Amino acid sequence: QVTLVESGGGLVQAGASLRLSCVASGLTFTDYTMSWFRQAPGKERAFVAAISNSGKSTYYAEFVKGRFAISRDNAKNTVTLQMNSLRPEDTSEYYCAAKSIFVSSNGYDDPEIYDAWGRGTQVTVSS
Repeated sequence: QVTLVESGGGLVQAGASLRLSCVASGLTFTDYTMSWFRQAPGKERAFVAAISNSGKSTYYAEFVKGRFAISRDNAKNTVTLQMNSLRPEDTSEYYCAAKSIFVSSNGYDDPEIYDAWGRGTQVTVSS
């Protein structure tokens, strides 16, 4: 069974940094594009960042470019999201998601194309 487990969330002040991690098991990690999404109360689930299976390509939502960085360590089945210069509007539950490279899809930002999800980790940014 595919399992994704996020960690690293917490309560921080505006301007601070957090590093989220997602550890995957039950899958061939190198066969999956990995992404981060977030969902705040009253808002739809939103794409944050994605990284290709090899780690050679990354994709970001406009609202995090220059502040967040996604990376992966295929030897450890782990994807990370380094978040800098956090803002109150970044407050959300952050979810890790995996998409098989063998299933055709268009783009990276639609939650419906992902095969597996973690349970989420809460990030709260106070002003």
